[in-house]
Amino acid sequence: MNKLLGLFTLLTCFAISDVLHAQDQPNVSSLSIKQIMQGEKFVGYSPSNQRWSSDGSSIIFSWNPEMDTLRSNYKVDVDARTISRMESEELMYFPNNYDISEDGMYTVYGKHGDIFKLNLKTGTRTQLLKTSDRESRPFFSEGGYDVVYMKNNNYFIRYNDDGRIEQLTQFVSGNERKERSLSDPKQWLKDDQLDLIQVLDDRATARSLREERSEDQQPFFPMKIHYGKKRINLNGISPDLNHIVYSFTTSSGDDRTLVPDYVSESGFTENLYSRSKVGGPQDSYESWVYDRTGDTTYMINTKELPGIKSKALFMKDYLEDGNEFIDTLKKAREVIILGPVFSDGGNAMVVVRSMDNKDRWICLLDLSSGNLTSIERQRDEAWIGGPGIVSWNFSTGNIGWIDESTIFFQSEETGYSHLYSLNINSGQKTALTSGNYEVLNAQLSKDKTIFYLTTNEESPHIQHFYHLSVTGGKPIKITSELGGHQVAMSPDESRLAIRYSTSNTPWELYVMDNQPGAEMIQLTESTTDAFNQYDWVLPEIIRFKARDGVEVPARIYRPEDNKKNGAGVVFVHGAGYLQNVHHWWSGYYREYMFHNFLRDQGYTVIDIDYRASAGYGRDWRTAIYRWMGGHDLNDNVDGAKYLVEFEDVDAERIGIYGGSYGGFITLMAMFNAPQQFKAGAALRSVTDWAHYNHGYTSNILNTPTTDPDAYRKSSPIYFAEGLQNHLVMLHGMVDRNVQFQDVVRLSQRLIELEKENWELAVFPMEGHGFVEPSSWTDEYRRIYELFEKYLR
Repeated sequence: MNKLLGLFTLLTCFAISDVLHAQDQPNVSSLSIKQIMQGEKFVGYSPSNQRWSSDGSSIIFSWNPEMDTLRSNYKVDVDARTISRMESEELMYFPNNYDISEDGMYTVYGKHGDIFKLNLKTGTRTQLLKTSDRESRPFFSEGGYDVVYMKNNNYFIRYNDDGRIEQLTQFVSGNERKERSLSDPKQWLKDDQLDLIQVLDDRATARSLREERSEDQQPFFPMKIHYGKKRINLNGISPDLNHIVYSFTTSSGDDRTLVPDYVSESGFTENLYSRSKVGGPQDSYESWVYDRTGDTTYMINTKELPGIKSKALFMKDYLEDGNEFIDTLKKAREVIILGPVFSDGGNAMVVVRSMDNKDRWICLLDLSSGNLTSIERQRDEAWIGGPGIVSWNFSTGNIGWIDESTIFFQSEETGYSHLYSLNINSGQKTALTSGNYEVLNAQLSKDKTIFYLTTNEESPHIQHFYHLSVTGGKPIKITSELGGHQVAMSPDESRLAIRYSTSNTPWELYVMDNQPGAEMIQLTESTTDAFNQYDWVLPEIIRFKARDGVEVPARIYRPEDNKKNGAGVVFVHGAGYLQNVHHWWSGYYREYMFHNFLRDQGYTVIDIDYRASAGYGRDWRTAIYRWMGGHDLNDNVDGAKYLVEFEDVDAERIGIYGGSYGGFITLMAMFNAPQQFKAGAALRSVTDWAHYNHGYTSNILNTPTTDPDAYRKSSPIYFAEGLQNHLVMLHGMVDRNVQFQDVVRLSQRLIELEKENWELAVFPMEGHGFVEPSSWTDEYRRIYELFEKYLR
């Protein structure tokens, strides 16, 4: 019995020793970091930027199957299925953006600052203008072949019948010259002189009469509109060409930041101009209408818009004790007017957005007076945004006219971005789509009977192309494959050029008829032999429960059982409002390949669409309002806990990494959840939101002076004393987005706190998005070595 027990003990010891020995030895992946960080040179150059030729016979796209230094434009003959590289001679006059005449006979387009017309039947190209001035943005006038275009901040028209050119506006920089006024003593002397000397008075009268006759004999020319030192933008001209909507921008004079470039061609340190910081003085905007028939102008007044003086609710938090919150401001808020969008009959609609990011108004614009009528107000106490609406204050979003009395637009009023129509006479609003999904894109057909939609109706992780009647109803699905579909329609809307991919197969170009059940035909094969030799994992999409009960989506990369080393890695995607848990090829494709590499080495990797990510509706999008590093951080911490509870990961061996917003979350995790993460790699990280740009940051945190608590609660630099475990920070020194200053300031803070377990790696010639494979390789080598040292 004792002998048997001794033998069993010996065998057990050998078995345990073998297991421990296996865990000590790194698994061997057929991938290498250097290989996958070559990017497209390793994967292959996927086709991108697909668009149709103006006659609909070809699809043009960017590609590089020969692995040249630069991408080139290629053309596929859709009927013959032949692909050819476009040479310089063809590209010289090829239209990128064009307008098609109503009868479909011609296109007009701008190229190299000149204007061209193309006969779509014969292929004959005619150069309409060839000057040293820069003409741009041409389009056909209503119902004919006359061409309207812009030059030197003015509209012109070229008449088709005789080639005659007429200037439609006369906007002039600088200030209007005014007759110099005389001082009171000098004016008295002049008046007295004319009273005393009859000849002088007669001559003055004759001169005045000659000037009046000369003006009467002048042919009509548009009035001069001076814009001084302001910037002018011509926003649109009515279909009958009688009304022009334009805007002036008054610069705030806010100083831009400077980014030193230490490795320049000159051999000297050169300063690169960059953005200003959040909360500084902002430009101001005013919009006008020029009425050509009356040769007069009207300023568009926004002071009477409903809710224009509404005060943001966050300001309650800064009331002095005992004071009552007054929800109305004394002055109207600053706004910007976007558009106009004209109906075929000349009705005008504009979008007005408040510069505090809380309101969006859709308004009718009376072109004869400049008066606005609000027909739809959208307010969000966090910030206006979402698909088809946009969180950037300089876009109209997705709006248009179905007919002369009906408009369409998108709204998040239900919590998800959906498509609506609204009758401008009755005010009746109709939801054309509904449900717990988002309309990602909507385009009205030429005959205005169908909307072409891209939505995630089936799942947040899948995108499909649909048809929807303008009266609503059930959308008809056109695409059917599991994955992502990026669609460009032919000019006649009969065919689709589609970029399609799955989680483990990169984007390729396809074509199909624009109807249900049509076959999607592959046109390109772009991946390299080296890429194809590896069996890329199809990550499973899971959901785990966060601490507040919310189900959070993630992708999981599980190692094979015999390779599992018990360590886990949490990847945090960038941007905040971005989606990375989906069934199509990721924009983070290097990271996807790195996760395959880590999986081969035995790591379990989780990639989370934390709150703030795109694709999940308004509440998910705005969950970080006034507290970045709240729900978003908790979701990543809870994802790490999921690895321990359900994926057999050792709680003492979990790492975290990410770039940009992902770097920010990594820092917050290392400072505020040190018990959860043994090591972290923070790439190009925001360390103090008060030093980031205005457009992005003021949406989420308001401004440092109006909401300082939000900035202190959300910025890693205030929590640096919490660092306990191992941190490496990596940053490009010519980053003009998240500037190198961010990581330098945090480094000084860590030095003053006498923290020892951190490192900083700098990349002298890289910006926010790395370019050089050598930099990518060095960066990810350091990340992998960090994990190997402290997690394995």
